[in-house]
Amino acid sequence: MPQNRLQQETSPYLLQHADNPVDWWPWCEEALTLARQQNRPILLSIGYSACHWCHVMAHESFEDPATAEVMNRLYINIKVDREERPDLDKIYQSAHHLLNRRAGGWPLTAMLTPDDLIPFFVGTYFPKTPRHNMPAFVDVLQQVVNFYHEHHDEILKQNDSLTHALQQGITASTGSTSLNPAPLDQARRELGKNYDKDYAGFGAAPKFPHPTSLERLLRHWSATQHQETPDTTAQNMAMHTLRGMAMGGIYDQIGGGFCRYSVDEMWMIPHFEKMLYDNGPLLALYADAWSINKEPIFKQITQETAEWVIREMQSPEGGYYSTLDADSEGEEGRFYVWTPDEVKSVLTDKEYPVFAASYGLDRDANFEGQWHLHRYKSAEQVSEKLKLDIDLTSDLLLTAKQKLFNVRKQRIHPGRDEKILTSWNALMIKGMAIAGRRLQRADFITSAEQALDFIHDTLYQDGRLLACYKDGQARLSAYLDDYAFLIDAILELLQSHWQTKNLFLAISLADSLLEHFEDKEQGGFYFTADDHEQLYHRPKPYSDESIPAGNGIAAYALQRLGYLLGEQRYIDAAERTLKSAWPHISHIPYAHCALLLALEENLYPPTTVIIRGSQNEIIDWQSICQASYQPRLQTYAIPDTITDLPGLLTERKPEAHPLAYLCTGTTCQPPVHDLKSLATLFNDKSHQLEPST
Repeated sequence: MPQNRLQQETSPYLLQHADNPVDWWPWCEEALTLARQQNRPILLSIGYSACHWCHVMAHESFEDPATAEVMNRLYINIKVDREERPDLDKIYQSAHHLLNRRAGGWPLTAMLTPDDLIPFFVGTYFPKTPRHNMPAFVDVLQQVVNFYHEHHDEILKQNDSLTHALQQGITASTGSTSLNPAPLDQARRELGKNYDKDYAGFGAAPKFPHPTSLERLLRHWSATQHQETPDTTAQNMAMHTLRGMAMGGIYDQIGGGFCRYSVDEMWMIPHFEKMLYDNGPLLALYADAWSINKEPIFKQITQETAEWVIREMQSPEGGYYSTLDADSEGEEGRFYVWTPDEVKSVLTDKEYPVFAASYGLDRDANFEGQWHLHRYKSAEQVSEKLKLDIDLTSDLLLTAKQKLFNVRKQRIHPGRDEKILTSWNALMIKGMAIAGRRLQRADFITSAEQALDFIHDTLYQDGRLLACYKDGQARLSAYLDDYAFLIDAILELLQSHWQTKNLFLAISLADSLLEHFEDKEQGGFYFTADDHEQLYHRPKPYSDESIPAGNGIAAYALQRLGYLLGEQRYIDAAERTLKSAWPHISHIPYAHCALLLALEENLYPPTTVIIRGSQNEIIDWQSICQASYQPRLQTYAIPDTITDLPGLLTERKPEAHPLAYLCTGTTCQPPVHDLKSLATLFNDKSHQLEPST
């Protein structure tokens, strides 16, 4: 009898497979030992709960007794949630890329040799029966196991080559490395070449948001502001993309928040899953965009997205949940789509024509015979078309959206993965902190602080982080991303509301990062700690994926923390990381935008402003510093009642009246003692750093 061993797991993804007839194991030493004892290859299946094609393969194959019988007879079958074990996912996705010369994805299907856990065959989704030039899954199972037993020497030779190739990817260049700004300019050119001039974004369909690329463009534009010819094209590319996504179906026009990606080039039809890790960086970007030109749509998207997160993604305990499924009631997108008759039955005779003209209900269906809301016309365009007052048009659109939101609340919602992941929470904490600061929304900042408090109280134990929490259990040793993203998030949150305990947490995390993750010989940070489970490969990720590269954010955050505290060892570790990653950065700069953040601030150190004074007085001072988009500036307002401060901050003492200490890198100016002088300084562009171009 098959024995499925997933019933005791906390991962919603693993529990989705707990009733399969497959003899599933979680990743554990017992399963690995059994594979070695029986000389059976391991079938490793990696996915996540919101993954549409994971569900399809599960229904077609893993729930099928005949397919399960073949799996159980020939393999030791291990199921992994990629969100819980990104270490395993990184290794085997990299192997897929090397073996197949193309990107992988989910579900990932890998066959491993039991002695060394090296994949000798890797694919993604396989159908139950042959179609679209893909073989049937059962045929793949049989052919692969036959090859394993009949061509073992060839497999061992391939495994050696694969291991060597993986190791080459983390080996630093020899000789001295001189950091220079050339990759910053090259990334700008590469992003310009990949830019879609018609619909914005980068590349063809499927089209992803790429927040790190948009941030790169905005920072590049900002760095050229006091040049004779500012790079307004870089700004326009970023703003056009943000507008396109805001108007598109990739954005939930009724409830707020962004879906994973658009299947078309127009941002119209998304893959409907919503991921926390997309929405955190996008929230920060839209808040920054609002601070640049005050376009109402950017403020609207920031507000609606943050409100959606608080309403639907924040747990009562404070942490943020991970994902919403693409499917509900067994159909992708069912929760989100409408018919004109359905909408007409909800809205008044005045509301419907305005809403239909704006959101495309007066056009042909765009999603399997139904309408997924894509905003074709702005309120101004609709008012002109229908010859209505603009204020009336805006009010009608607002009341229509609220009515449809109330109706949609009654539908069966997509499933929610209620894992709380440290790294993804950090991305959202940062987004909430920036949104709260830009829009002066204290509730957004409070939300971020509640999430950070949850992590501190639940996932920070004995000076180390854990990676995830579910059903009362905090588990799994944290990864590079958890530490790096959380330090970065804390620094942003401290700029929105100072709490000294959070600074001490950031220092502790930074020290753990250096002690347990840093490559002491070549620089940079491994994805796993030195006391983590020993796997056959220890990745050192440099390039951005769906989230920023951990090495990039580690270097960026360590530099900023180092300048805040006057702690040179953090700054030095960041520089060692950049030199370690230099061959990768200089080869394909636009694929390493997180590292370019750190490179930019290594070459042109940020300005750090420390404001001291009474709680009421320092608010105005802080507002002046943070009034505009200045990405190379970090500002901390510390009330004069706080005295227990570490590092350089011990010297930043309050006097009888507020004052501001300004340092660019390690070079400091005399303190500023009056609000007028501070305002003059920040209105004078000459104080800004030299541009990168």
